[in-house]
Amino acid sequence: MSPPFDLLVIGDANPDVVVGPLPDALAFGQREQLVPYGRLVLGGSAAIAACGAARLGLRVAFAGRVGADAAGAFVRQALAERGVDTGALTVDPELPTPLTTVLTRGADRAILTAPGTLPATGPYDVPERLLAGARHVHAASFFLLPRLARALPELFRAARAGGATTSLDTNDDPDGRWDARLLAPVLRHTDVLLPNAAEARALAAALTTTGADGGTGGGPRTEDGLAATAALLAGHGPLVAVKNGAEGALAHDGTRTWHTAPVPVEPLDAVGAGDSFDAGFLAAVLRGEDTARALEIAAACGALSTRAHGGTAAQPDWPEAVGAAARPPAPAPGGADPGPDPGPGDPDAPHHPKQPHHPKQRNDR
Repeated sequence: MSPPFDLLVIGDANPDVVVGPLPDALAFGQREQLVPYGRLVLGGSAAIAACGAARLGLRVAFAGRVGADAAGAFVRQALAERGVDTGALTVDPELPTPLTTVLTRGADRAILTAPGTLPATGPYDVPERLLAGARHVHAASFFLLPRLARALPELFRAARAGGATTSLDTNDDPDGRWDARLLAPVLRHTDVLLPNAAEARALAAALTTTGADGGTGGGPRTEDGLAATAALLAGHGPLVAVKNGAEGALAHDGTRTWHTAPVPVEPLDAVGAGDSFDAGFLAAVLRGEDTARALEIAAACGALSTRAHGGTAAQPDWPEAVGAAARPPAPAPGGADPGPDPGPGDPDAPHHPKQPHHPKQRNDR
């Protein structure tokens, strides 16, 4: 019997108040500034990824914590309307639902978050039946959820023991610490790591500066290039897929690098694009696609999600994502060697299109 869910997503869910674009810098001094757009939308990296995966046809459950308030009711309804099971979304009787304000300006944005229930979210919010009943477990906003972060190695270990694969999108660290002692243990149980380029460099720098034992780590420095950064992260266990905005995306498994070009769109709002990328990559892998194709589909999902305001309004379905990704693979930047290419006559090669790459089959974790 197949598991009841393809994907269990663990992490943050909150309303986003998206306002902008600001014409200039934000002004204080009780000045009122007018902007063209403002809307209340579903936010939270984990919640946006869950909605994107459901839109792509996966059976998705969500585990997290909201408050017993109107914001929490909004989150629950928004997830359910997008096909995400909210049976494990805990309601905290005391703490409020997190709330985020996103101020946009051009392609950039500032994010202000009142954490609410985030510090209280922990392993007790993740039912064992869901860990045992999902093909894949994804966690997001690692540094916003300190109690959950400390327990995530054991949660991921239990999920893998039950036959699931795992993935992590740490997102930003508001404290700027990028604590390697917190991160290194969970990477040992993580099949796919999904940072953006800035996060990848910060994570690699932290892991290089301070090893899990408190000593000095080895490996290439982050200035050696994004592929070297991804390789360093892959050396800690996971397949690494890095979102790089207008430059596209790349993946590294510790041996080989894959690149894909960006999908051309007219972007309206980049909020949640990285989370939609995550959803696309996981949906593709769970459908049996190899790493190269999963990277292309993920890049398409991230790009297409920017066509409307908010993180979920323009997320594509599976046929649309596949159609947008249906083009020749991009050459490696700077003529870099993308690694051996198994030809059509070698279907037993590990990266041949008929032999999908499944992170769980790797033995170096």
